Amino acid sequence: MSAESVELSGVGVTPRTGFGHVIWYRGKVDLSDLPDPKTVDTDAELERFESACERAHEELDAERERARERVGDDEAEIFDAHKAFLDDPAISGGVETAIENGIPAPHAVRQAFEDPIAKFEGLEGRTAERADDLRDVRDRLLRILTDRDRTDLSDLPDDTILLAERLGPSDTAQLDPETVAGFATVFGGRTSHAAIFARSLGIPAVVGVGDELAQVAEGRPVLVDGTDGLVVIDPDDSARERATEEESEIITDHVTTQDGSEIEVASNVGTLAELDPADEAGADGIGLFRTEFLFLDRESPPDEDEQYEAYVEALSTFPDERVIVRTLDIGGDKPIPYLDTPNEDNPFLGERGIRRSLGTDADLFETQLRALLRAGTEGNLAVMFPLVSHVEELDSALARVEQVAEALDEDGIDYEIPELGVMIETPGSVFMAASLAERVDFLSIGTNDLTQYVMAVSRENEQVADLHDPLHPPVLRAIRRTVSAGHDGGAWVGMCGEMAGDPDLTELLVGLGLDELSMSAVTIPEVKSNVEKTDSEDARERSERVLEAETRTEIRRLLSGDTNESGE
Repeated sequence: MSAESVELSGVGVTPRTGFGHVIWYRGKVDLSDLPDPKTVDTDAELERFESACERAHEELDAERERARERVGDDEAEIFDAHKAFLDDPAISGGVETAIENGIPAPHAVRQAFEDPIAKFEGLEGRTAERADDLRDVRDRLLRILTDRDRTDLSDLPDDTILLAERLGPSDTAQLDPETVAGFATVFGGRTSHAAIFARSLGIPAVVGVGDELAQVAEGRPVLVDGTDGLVVIDPDDSARERATEEESEIITDHVTTQDGSEIEVASNVGTLAELDPADEAGADGIGLFRTEFLFLDRESPPDEDEQYEAYVEALSTFPDERVIVRTLDIGGDKPIPYLDTPNEDNPFLGERGIRRSLGTDADLFETQLRALLRAGTEGNLAVMFPLVSHVEELDSALARVEQVAEALDEDGIDYEIPELGVMIETPGSVFMAASLAERVDFLSIGTNDLTQYVMAVSRENEQVADLHDPLHPPVLRAIRRTVSAGHDGGAWVGMCGEMAGDPDLTELLVGLGLDELSMSAVTIPEVKSNVEKTDSEDARERSERVLEAETRTEIRRLLSGDTNESGE
């Protein structure tokens, strides 16, 4: 680093490095001084607020769809949470009360959000970062109420390094990875939704840099190192060259640990557009091909041929690798308008996944299986069933596969029965993992839903968000139990939840015995590199210590390498 260069430290959220020139984004809405309450037309202000809420709902619906196309269903769910904040009686009631007391709608919105934001900021972990989501909703309402044009972050100049005090998910979802070389924020954490979007989009990002970032002037040359969590102002030529070299370190071959254990590192994809980026990142195939995108944004389901072509496209992108397709997983948080999806009180515990495929959506399931078995002749295809809870469900699904194969035989159509597997997402499937494994070729652990069900915590309930962490002891023990039972039953065991893509957890997951890890394409190079640095025996010994821990705090201490028994 040259004498003129300055390094600022923060939290790296995307293991990539980018160089460009600074553009500041200042999304704060300034309001005028409060007028005399006697001059405020309360009926008109209440109507303004109601209209602003309606428009905000429309914007959120549109942004959810754009985000789903760009970063996937799971990440796009945050906009549903924003709609819930918008409709929260505690907040909307606070706004209405303030208006009735003679405060204009914009000022009433700012006032009503103050306490909820402060409440979240006073908490710890992921829950504290939900304050940014509240700010996002507040600022949206303020922008609408003040007739302020929205800053278009989708049309920034090439090689932009975007700096901001904060970026909300609606801001980050606009960013174009082709033009934005990276971003950094004064505030924020690794599990904020802005950080999650950055990883999904593959944009180098560092958050939580602190007030020093605010002193960086517009137009300055800056390097954002999302691996080491550094923002380098005025980097020298060697730093820029190193950044370029780091970006090119893609490992295309399969990797092994230091002692020769091969770990497959695959990619999760939610659209066909994600296939090439996964291939370019060095993915060892596809560990989770979400098929829901084929059924969304249309008035009727895709037919057999359309599905067949999509599966063949995935197989042709990875002609020498395994492509694991998950059968349709709707219900819960993934309703499809043209299907008969019930309005359930608790949809995550209702009719979803394999339950619908064996019941309400049996015809869709048959069509999908026909397309998949036909595609099985075109490459190394595998198929897995979502949300299996007990053996009878799996037996029924396997029987349907046999029935479809017989029907294709009768029709004279070529087919191949692929590898078959089960997603482990429920406590029931964990306890029955050995029996399930005896019936299939593989198990794949979906840590997002498994954490939700083991910890009895909704993934989108902001009040208990800190509980939705796979590093809680019960979740880790469920993972270990699944791996052991799966191997005992003769199946290989993979993981396709977000946990698999955290490079800081690669050694732990190798130690727990996983055979395959599947993740967003952006983290594949670093995870592969970490696999090569891992000694399997050391990893197993460390994982055993982690499994003995009784608290998440102790687990994090062990993973950080802190051997101080007191944890201090």
